[in-house]
Amino acid sequence: MSNKTDSNTYTILFAIGMVVVVGALLAFTAASLKPNIAENQRVEKQQNILYAMGVNNNEGGSANFISTANTPDAFQENIKEQLVLTVDANGAIIKTQTREEYFNEAKQEPYLIDIKKQKTNAKNGEPRLLPLFVGEKEGKTYYIAPIYGKGLWDAIWGYVALNDDMVVQGAYFDHKGETPGLGANIKERFFMDDFIGEHLLDDSGVFKGITVAKGNADPKNDNKTDNEVDAIAGATITGDGVTAMIKSDLKLYKPYFDNLKNN
Repeated sequence: MSNKTDSNTYTILFAIGMVVVVGALLAFTAASLKPNIAENQRVEKQQNILYAMGVNNNEGGSANFISTANTPDAFQENIKEQLVLTVDANGAIIKTQTREEYFNEAKQEPYLIDIKKQKTNAKNGEPRLLPLFVGEKEGKTYYIAPIYGKGLWDAIWGYVALNDDMVVQGAYFDHKGETPGLGANIKERFFMDDFIGEHLLDDSGVFKGITVAKGNADPKNDNKTDNEVDAIAGATITGDGVTAMIKSDLKLYKPYFDNLKNN
């Protein structure tokens, strides 16, 4: 007779037991890490928003966030208001909520709104949520809006800080998997700084956005009213993605700025 430990029954029971134990350990690990993941996401969003309005640790030509430890206090100090605009399929603002109103309804901070999901809602003809963060620094007011799009390989996103004339005061861009040394350079300071001072509107107040233009006539970016910045060499498709998300996403905020001017 075979030894009990060699029996098929023992083998099956042992395998089931191992699956249960490993599954329980994985579930415990995931549950333990969840608060840390949520905290890291919160800090990252806040750092991105602050960077766009110039609250950062930039030195020389490098782009640097403020420290993780200082981020919550800096966010509270510099971001004076958080708004959530609801727009219909035609882009008309149908509701404006404060941070408190939105949080009480959604149980979520405005900066955690999934911009990709909101763009999908809009494509399906559903209302879309537009977060907007109002910051103040050295006597200036900044309106920071998130943007989201598609690069060459995967998602690209960012935050753009505007004044009440829709002139860019700062920008932060990031990506999931663009080519190092090419499209990945959208998160380098030399590219992001090029947007500072650029106008989203033309002289007549019509929204034009900003085009990342290959071989434009202003390589030093001295002309801030041409609605263009110089492209990154070898990164045409990524640059086109930046152009597209700026034009499609920031245009939706124009009614807010129109109301701001009229009131």
